[in-house]
Amino acid sequence: MVHKANRPTVHDIRAMKARGQKISMLYVTTPDEAAAADAAGIDMLSIEGKYFTPEMRAAAGRCFVQVGLPVGGQGNSWQGTPLASGDDYLRAAHHFTQMGGDCFYCAASLDIQKVLCDNRIPVVGHVGLVPGHITWTGWRAVGKTATEARAVWDSIKALEAIGCFGAELEVVPDRLGAFISKNTPMIMLGMGAGPGADAQYLFAEDVLGCTDGHKPRHAKTYRNFAAEHARLQAERIAAFGEFVADVAGGAYPQDVHNVAMPDAEFAAFVKAVGA
Repeated sequence: MVHKANRPTVHDIRAMKARGQKISMLYVTTPDEAAAADAAGIDMLSIEGKYFTPEMRAAAGRCFVQVGLPVGGQGNSWQGTPLASGDDYLRAAHHFTQMGGDCFYCAASLDIQKVLCDNRIPVVGHVGLVPGHITWTGWRAVGKTATEARAVWDSIKALEAIGCFGAELEVVPDRLGAFISKNTPMIMLGMGAGPGADAQYLFAEDVLGCTDGHKPRHAKTYRNFAAEHARLQAERIAAFGEFVADVAGGAYPQDVHNVAMPDAEFAAFVKAVGA
């Protein structure tokens, strides 16, 4: 694992915003993706708590890692225990901090987020299109009217007031994303929020062409891993099939795969057992 002293800190990320440096961010789910992000020079990673392990932290190298604390539905648990109170979330955050988490995504209520902030935990909220809240908005851009834009702004100011480090700013108009980013000290992690957001945040599965189902407007695919995975699966099936045929036809195992025993030793064995 890269020692924390050699990784970016909250102070460093804030300094990047202050000097206008654009931040690259990916959501990853495997150590291979995390290691590739580190090697490529990605600034920040988002890793859900259920995927965040010492192996993932080591693979992430010098990347600043946002750990997602679970909220809502069946995923609203940590180590098999439901997360219900601020203290529950605080215990989980301390656990992941010891593992190497640098900041924490938390879409719980403001009072729970405030418990974390009051304990100097760097918290990232979520505004705009929030998947856990789509019953209120539907799957669409949020903030295209003055009234909705004001509601997004008010949510930002509420997070700012309790001391949040940043917020995911998802699927809002580009002009609104730029205005918010310019007028808050928080780090705005833009996902479909236009070029004015402090960070540009994509899912690795979209970048690699592995998206199953709907592909968001803001997603950009750089490689077609789906085709490569399909090719590898076809090769896997073919190899397994050839093995089946070899076993059935006696082509496997061959002498090279077997352990030899001298004739005299085998004869002595047979005699010893009385066969």
